[in-house]
Amino acid sequence: MADYTDPGYIIELFRIRANMLPRVGGKAANLGELIRAGLPVPPGFCLTTEAYRHALQPGASPGTGGLGDILRGLRAADPGDLQGLTSLAAGARQAVLDAGIPAAVEGALRLAYSALDAETAVAVRSSATAEDLPFASFAGQQDTYLNVVGADAVLEAVRKCWASLWTDRAVSYRSRNGIDHAAVSLAVVVQRMVDAETAGVLFTANPVTGRRREAVIDASPGLGEAVVSGAVNPDHFVVDSLTGRITERRIGDRKLLIRPIPGGGTERIEAPESRNAAGGAGFACLDDSQIRALAVLGQRVEEHYGAPQDTEWAIDGDRKLWLTQARPITTLYPQMTRQPAVSGPHAYLCFSLAQGLTRPLTPMGLASIRLMASSVAGAAGFRVPEPRKGPSPYYEAGQRIYFDFSSVLRSEIGRTLVPRIFDVMEARSAAIMRSLFEDPLFAVTSRTPFKLIRHVAPILLRFRVPETFLRALFRPNAALEKVERVGGELKVALEISADATARERLDHAERILGEELFPMLPAMLPPVALGFAMMGLVRKLLGEQASWGELQTVIRGLPNNVTAEMDLELWRLASRIRLDDASAEAFSCGEPSALAESYRDGGLPAVAQSGLAAFLRDYGHRAIAEIDLGVPRWSEDPTHIVGVLANYLRLDNTRLPPDKQFEKAAHDAEEQLAVLVARARSRSPLHAKIVKMALERTRMFVGLRELPKYNLVLGFAAVRAHLASVGEILADEGRVDDAGDVFFLDFDDAHRGLEGADLRALVAERRQAYELELRRRHVPRVLLSDGTEPEALPSGLHRGTGVRPVQSMAPDSMAPDGMLLGTPASAGTVTAAARVIMDPEGAHLEPGEILVAPSTDPGWTPLFLTAGGLVMEMGGPNSHGAVVAREYGIPAVVGVPDATSRISSGQRITVDGATGTVAT
Repeated sequence: MADYTDPGYIIELFRIRANMLPRVGGKAANLGELIRAGLPVPPGFCLTTEAYRHALQPGASPGTGGLGDILRGLRAADPGDLQGLTSLAAGARQAVLDAGIPAAVEGALRLAYSALDAETAVAVRSSATAEDLPFASFAGQQDTYLNVVGADAVLEAVRKCWASLWTDRAVSYRSRNGIDHAAVSLAVVVQRMVDAETAGVLFTANPVTGRRREAVIDASPGLGEAVVSGAVNPDHFVVDSLTGRITERRIGDRKLLIRPIPGGGTERIEAPESRNAAGGAGFACLDDSQIRALAVLGQRVEEHYGAPQDTEWAIDGDRKLWLTQARPITTLYPQMTRQPAVSGPHAYLCFSLAQGLTRPLTPMGLASIRLMASSVAGAAGFRVPEPRKGPSPYYEAGQRIYFDFSSVLRSEIGRTLVPRIFDVMEARSAAIMRSLFEDPLFAVTSRTPFKLIRHVAPILLRFRVPETFLRALFRPNAALEKVERVGGELKVALEISADATARERLDHAERILGEELFPMLPAMLPPVALGFAMMGLVRKLLGEQASWGELQTVIRGLPNNVTAEMDLELWRLASRIRLDDASAEAFSCGEPSALAESYRDGGLPAVAQSGLAAFLRDYGHRAIAEIDLGVPRWSEDPTHIVGVLANYLRLDNTRLPPDKQFEKAAHDAEEQLAVLVARARSRSPLHAKIVKMALERTRMFVGLRELPKYNLVLGFAAVRAHLASVGEILADEGRVDDAGDVFFLDFDDAHRGLEGADLRALVAERRQAYELELRRRHVPRVLLSDGTEPEALPSGLHRGTGVRPVQSMAPDSMAPDGMLLGTPASAGTVTAAARVIMDPEGAHLEPGEILVAPSTDPGWTPLFLTAGGLVMEMGGPNSHGAVVAREYGIPAVVGVPDATSRISSGQRITVDGATGTVAT
């Protein structure tokens, strides 16, 4: 093909490189890279984005009207306003079609096409600058025209491709993903057509299960459009890319073929079902050698890009294999950020989800957890060479926290203990663990408890855990005093001199995370463990005389629960505001953000101003997603709390106030305790004495369950304050743009910044990655080292591993139509409208509505006071949401798979917290 001297309108595909994306768009950039890698790509050229922009310049060609007004409308449009977006998209398409093709562009295009040979059949394909990217594939958002013959037809196809940048689906996709419409441009690829005998798609990793090194191929006779568009049930093949073994094959019906028409265009041909004479499945459209060749070709593509790819391919009449497209598989969950020290299969559990956190953590939030994890591992006798990188079982993926629990699966005692703990923390995770027991790759290799003892004993002895446990059993009041004393000592350890330098504050922040916080846990948790153990003892002593529901009543209205105290204090503040005319009026007509601003300026009415200040003095260190110290605390931004107060003020007077509900729950608990003691007395006075003692300690200590996290978050808030001071220094010195940027660094970065490094580019990169992860809806509870997500496996044993899929054991597999099954968490039944809330910040919950959420942490619990019921996708009977729901007598079901997508806001549902069912 000849060189071109036009003003940058045409570039041959073999000259294109990945860094030319702004000129050629994602599809052309990828095709150029494939050619550079020596892969078989049909020849062609790209009409660049300069041509598109030139065509839309006012006066460039007859009818040019430009897109200015439409772009302004799109900037102002709500991404959820589909009707408005559709109208604006239609206007944009018409503006592009009216613009036509300027003479200079037309001339360059005709010359380039003629160089391919006159009347050559080509594919004319859109190539947008926000397409086929690592974070957004835009697959199918713009148009492609196949078997285009003749220069006039190519020109017409180009106009239509330009207009397809503004299809309804493309405009909606960009709006939903926060991509600036004005920043997106379109190039067009013109490429020699492959007269395909067979074509289709190839994924170099399994897009459903996540398994890497597993090629998934869909194929059908004729052009690949039949497969890509979903017009046909294709032949389906799965290949182990490492061995070349074809592990799955399924013959499709192939009722439709798409073929090129001589002279241009395509036709759809109805074909008989692919069946053999005996009525069984017919012959596949690919033989085994072609299937393996495709898998090998896919691996070459993946190795070139360094990431799994979604490719399109075609095989011509000479059996030559061609690649016509490659783009990243953007739906795969990221793999771990580092490789395990020991080779072989590994399984990773998402600690973020176990903590009720679905969103990603900021870089500094992750750095803090790494230091904490190193502190725990060091106390347990593990070697941690670099505490800032975390201990060996610590991993990160998708900016969430994972822990390698392969050793648990391979240990007999681990298999016994850990799933039972997760049964009450996060029941679905426990089910996945048990599914992995059948996988021979995780067969038991350790049958003695010596390893566990070797690592647990140092913690027990160093922190005198047995002594703390016995104190709680025999001297409960002294145990409570010890817990309070530990909390006070921690507060002292968090402080630092007011004139400390930035480096001293940074070092102190690391010291808090690495030395001060963990010792608080073994001092506070034994009484809690004793409380639950005492409840188990009563269940064992009384048997059928103490049902699970009755014991659940005993642990309602608990004393010493700092989260319940926080919620009730917020309710009391709302009550005081209600009785003060000026405060009530301010909250009735003001937006939460405006009221929060008034509070910061000291401008709220006196009752509201002083009351909110007092509340934030005690609880202002808390936040939504509070284990991430990169998240602002309520004391910094009280908008959420102000919104909750406004919601409380909307409660009618017919409902029992939350504080009275709590008092009633405590009264019911004491009555139930007395009933159980009386039943025990019928057996013997000794039984009665033991049951009374046990249940008194249960009520005294189980409420402390929330206190360790309260103090942990208190430490995080102090670390955040020290880091904010460091951020101010870095911003003053121009190392970052804003003081808050420090939370998009880690401790190594912050030290480098104080030494003079410019960190602005690093912060920008990290912020972009974080914003992308915020949009991720699905986070795997468990991942295997090859990328497999066990919950996503199809029914039956997974070939090659023996993993039994969780779906086959899931409660929903036995659920009748219209019924969702989960784990019972808080007894009671309620029928009301559902309110699906993904993030409590600024959320609106009508009194009595059933809260449906992915998970909850203490930042969510102020919503519980107005909720009529609770449904969560995650959690177990003793997870945070379940405990608080029982406190307030709210029927609750947790561990309901995909509840937030299967239930819609406004839908009337019935929650039965005793049976663990949700009727829709």
